[in-house]
Amino acid sequence: MTETRFDPDRIDFVDYKDIELLKRYLNEQGKIMPRRITGVPQKFQRKLTRAVKRARHLAMLPFVADNVR
Repeated sequence: MTETRFDPDRIDFVDYKDIELLKRYLNEQGKIMPRRITGVPQKFQRKLTRAVKRARHLAMLPFVADNVR
């Protein structure tokens, strides 16, 4: 079994204000990495995706990386 960073017993939600955590799940272009690469459970991948989209909407994270523009 692969080790996950999200433990269902410890974490209830993924905070959109925790930018350092969210950046770990974005690739060089600023795209959200898929579950098969990150190894997180489906439930937390959905929460992670929602948190990244909220942070982008509030301009805490860029939609596109600087090198892609």
